[in-house]
Amino acid sequence: MKLSQLVLKSMQKNMRHYYLYFFALIFSVTLFFSFVTLQYNESIIEATKASGTATAGFEAASYMLYFIVLFFVLYANHLFIKRRSKEIGLYQLIGMTKGLVTRLIAFENILLFAGAVSIGMVLGLLSSRLFAMILLKLLQFDAVVTMSFSKVAVVNTLMVFGILLVIILLQMAFMVRKTTLLSLFNASKQADERVKRFSVFPMLMGAIGLGLIVYGYYESTVLFSAETKNLIVSMIIILATTIGGTYFVFRYSVAFVLNLFRLSKKGHLKLSDVLALTPIMHRMKSNAKSLTLITVLTAVSLAITTLSYISYYSATSTAEERVPADYVTVDGRETAFLTALDGQGIAYTSKTMNLTSAQVDLAEIFDKKSIELFGDNTLGNTLVISLSDYQQIDPTLQLAAGEAILTSYNGFMSNLIPIVAPLELTLLHGEHQFPIHIKRIEEESILAWRITSGGFVIVAEDAVFKELQQLNEGESFGYVTKSQTTVDLVDANKETYEQVEKLYKTTGANIFMELQEDGQVRKLSSQQTEVKENLNTFGTTIFTTAFLGLAFLLATGSILYFKQMSEADEEAESYKILRKIGFTQEELLRGIIMKQVFNFGVPLLIGLLHSYFAVKSGWFLFGTEMTTPVLITMALYISMYIVFAALTINYYKKIIKQAL
Repeated sequence: MKLSQLVLKSMQKNMRHYYLYFFALIFSVTLFFSFVTLQYNESIIEATKASGTATAGFEAASYMLYFIVLFFVLYANHLFIKRRSKEIGLYQLIGMTKGLVTRLIAFENILLFAGAVSIGMVLGLLSSRLFAMILLKLLQFDAVVTMSFSKVAVVNTLMVFGILLVIILLQMAFMVRKTTLLSLFNASKQADERVKRFSVFPMLMGAIGLGLIVYGYYESTVLFSAETKNLIVSMIIILATTIGGTYFVFRYSVAFVLNLFRLSKKGHLKLSDVLALTPIMHRMKSNAKSLTLITVLTAVSLAITTLSYISYYSATSTAEERVPADYVTVDGRETAFLTALDGQGIAYTSKTMNLTSAQVDLAEIFDKKSIELFGDNTLGNTLVISLSDYQQIDPTLQLAAGEAILTSYNGFMSNLIPIVAPLELTLLHGEHQFPIHIKRIEEESILAWRITSGGFVIVAEDAVFKELQQLNEGESFGYVTKSQTTVDLVDANKETYEQVEKLYKTTGANIFMELQEDGQVRKLSSQQTEVKENLNTFGTTIFTTAFLGLAFLLATGSILYFKQMSEADEEAESYKILRKIGFTQEELLRGIIMKQVFNFGVPLLIGLLHSYFAVKSGWFLFGTEMTTPVLITMALYISMYIVFAALTINYYKKIIKQAL
């Protein structure tokens, strides 16, 4: 029989084993080709051209996607070879050399790759239009998305999966040549370790694992605080402790807890307990590595996706923090703009606030650990507005003699270096001092970020403000803006905003400062423009990270699914014996469901905890809202894991039905 005939007969015979591996290849090609095709879609290029980082982001995501595909396919190939280990052993037993067996499997892989790449590129081309529509929806960009075929995407996909095929062939050749004949026949029957009696060592190592995770969680809560001296070192420590702790938990803690459960039953275990506990305990040694990897990948992908979604979700609120009204003008430049609005009959409301500045000793505001960040010079500049101007925003505010409030302190600075009220503070201007009592702190931004540069604002009594204003006529501290006027449109539609945006620019109301040195003009942005810029930047980011997160999720979930399918095939004989001695399908399924709750639930639970503390440590650097994005992304991940667990249980159900 020719080698080509043997290859075809082998593929026909092993169709039950091949379809899983074939699906993994098609899925990988579809994901990669659809994503690469997006980069060359004309609608996407037009929508993302305003973002200077979109192209670089797509390229970086392509490399990350290739890593995911490589990891996924290598693992699937490893399981595929393991499931065929007895067949490979039979080939050698009848006289075929390892070289001939290697060529046989290599030809099979080449045929599989050729078919998978062809089918995957067709599916990728079809799905790329759907992904393009999703991206444009996130960017709020109106365009008709057409089917886009890119020769560059085809060449890139062929090159990438050609390299992957070479790696797969090398992996397969290494496994065949380095494995003994006896081990091939026993590969699918070996338990990782025998269940041992109670021992102090696993209890100790399990406790160390839990301690490492708890320590990593604690370090993450103070990562962006004054307690952290070296950010990079702290991040490495957090990664090392959580990953190491996760491995110890799976390797020792789980087995220890299951042993305690077994001992508590005093040998009187139900069938469901045996079916759930025994496979887990016997395979925990090798499963610890894969479960740790899956848990870490789940946590990383979920954290990245959540942080990106926080940025996108907070696009509007972030814009409102930076631009507190529809339009902001400074230093009297609003006159021509308001006249133009009146001339067009556009309804609006406006508020004008006069500004002055003073110096403060930051040591009076922040705690000792925080003040160390400022070094020896603790003097800082702050803007001051009058109570009467602030009452345009909050008419109910009243200040007693010597009282003031601190406002516009929000964002990452308020999380990094918090301020606690009430506190005593002295406004300084040369030799002049104005002691004030800060009775409360308001987070709401009342001045544009361009004016404050992220600093806080003091609302003081009118008398204090006027005296500081007079002093600043001679010498001002830090800030040169003298007034801010905010303009909010009333019942305006999209067309009105577009019309007013043009007036905002043509009347010069958007000019913030003209630099005399080089003649450059710094400009302000409207709130709508700020929102669009945020959506353009964060929309591309959330799409790429969500796409990668989906790839990670499907890869890790599929690996768990493939692994459980492999274990189900190995345990088929055991289920046949149990059915023959009288156990029902429902009794067997109860134990299998308990097993799958562990296999899918525990990695997911630990991954969710890891990602939550990772997000919680620095979410404020990405946006203004954490709770809703976290709940939405976690709900999606939980739903997908439930789907994979249900598919696994359904596969086990088929195995049990076939047992008799």
